[in-house]
Amino acid sequence: MTSFTRVLPVLFAVAAVVFAADAKLSPPVGELTTPGWRYEELRRFKAPEAGQGVAVDRDFFYAINNHTIGKYRKATGERVAGWEGGAGGEIIHLNAGLIHDGRLLTIHSNYPGVPMLSSLEIFDPATLTHAASHSFGRMDGSFTWLDRRGDRWIACFVHYGNKGAEPNRDGAWTQIIALDDEWRRTGGWALPPDLNARFGGRGYSASGGAFGPGGHLYLTGHDNTELYVVDFPKAGSVLKWIATIPFPSEGQAFCFDPTEPTMLYSVLKRSKEVIVGRVTAP
Repeated sequence: MTSFTRVLPVLFAVAAVVFAADAKLSPPVGELTTPGWRYEELRRFKAPEAGQGVAVDRDFFYAINNHTIGKYRKATGERVAGWEGGAGGEIIHLNAGLIHDGRLLTIHSNYPGVPMLSSLEIFDPATLTHAASHSFGRMDGSFTWLDRRGDRWIACFVHYGNKGAEPNRDGAWTQIIALDDEWRRTGGWALPPDLNARFGGRGYSASGGAFGPGGHLYLTGHDNTELYVVDFPKAGSVLKWIATIPFPSEGQAFCFDPTEPTMLYSVLKRSKEVIVGRVTAP
């Protein structure tokens, strides 16, 4: 028996341990749970517009799709109003939304168009009439979500590794930036590489983001039934991935209820449902 033949079983044994450890560290999607964090589903509402995201205020939620918005009562799920931009119109791909100062702010891009173009489209939530627009034009990435933290905006501009990709770019180029009230950049961060790898398998990136329980930033990818929790670093430019919570929505944008901050509204695109649940942080 050669020395290589004698060593071979040892190499296989070491490899098996490494692969087993890796499998233990990286469970399948929906099974990676961080102790102390929990999601509890409470109810579901059917909404034909529930394809890209959802916004919520005191009495209503707003289901958002590419160029449609539906307004529904939170208590009953009754549809009370709608907006339809029409295929081929100026509004191409609404990604997310939030209510701020009595306005419905929706995040818009030309996905899968290249070069990437982005804008903020503003609606009157009472009537769902389009009220204003702020064009970012050509940015480094495609606008997918927006939230407010203190006196500045936190926005995500993603890069893709699929049909929406720009030359020599992929999900690793996704950036989360801070903006002032004049939409001027004041800071920026990158996503952790291991988190990018976790939700970027099909070439997508961070489809949803919002600040929630504990003051943490919560993120979703595009397909994974997982909610990711990140914090801003004390130094450097890379966000810290601190927790993962299984939940039923397959990525897309979501929103925390401003009247009940632990209540999370998300969408299940394949069934056109808005899902309401509670997030518990340690």
